[in-house]
Amino acid sequence: MTGTPVDLDAWPRAEQFRFFRTFDRPHYATTVRVDVSCLMAARKVQNLSPFRHALYAIGAGLHTVPELRMRFRGDVVTRYDRLMLSPTIPLDNGDFRYTYLSFNPDRAAFDAHTQAKIEEVRAGAPLNANDGTIQDVAYLSCLPWLDYTSLDNALPGPDDCIPRVSWGKIVPKGDGFDMAMTIQVHHALVDGLQVGQFFEATQNALNDM
Repeated sequence: MTGTPVDLDAWPRAEQFRFFRTFDRPHYATTVRVDVSCLMAARKVQNLSPFRHALYAIGAGLHTVPELRMRFRGDVVTRYDRLMLSPTIPLDNGDFRYTYLSFNPDRAAFDAHTQAKIEEVRAGAPLNANDGTIQDVAYLSCLPWLDYTSLDNALPGPDDCIPRVSWGKIVPKGDGFDMAMTIQVHHALVDGLQVGQFFEATQNALNDM
């Protein structure tokens, strides 16, 4: 994907970037309840997969916020125009594999691409974990067994700056449905404002059926 170097001398967050880079644990996770009533109402009529639609909505949210498309290696910060999405794909035996999806703002095109990639993985594929060479990516995982209240991720070290987004079991709420969703980010790149912008954009995409 195309990346643009960030000029640290002109970047308003350069001081915060340097400050949080000194932390042993610079990551933080935020969990909110997201409304999936529109998705659940439309899924039978439109033959939607809640899993694939969640992937699309999260992708839309990530691409709305420039800071969530930033990565760093050493003191070099790069902002990518487009990210790949790397969700965990469950297998029938209880195991999982990773895949890599090219995000497309065209919902139908993204859904067809995602369905094909999932079928490819389930037909037989290695674990396919990122060895650290891919930076223009976000990690996604669904925990459909759990209506959780908070979540933390395994991280290889303090310089890992790839966002992780997880979501849980869809449960009834009033006349509709909701679920937990968590984003974990590196504080050198992302503040609470951007986390709020992500959830707002993701919710809008979930509502736009």
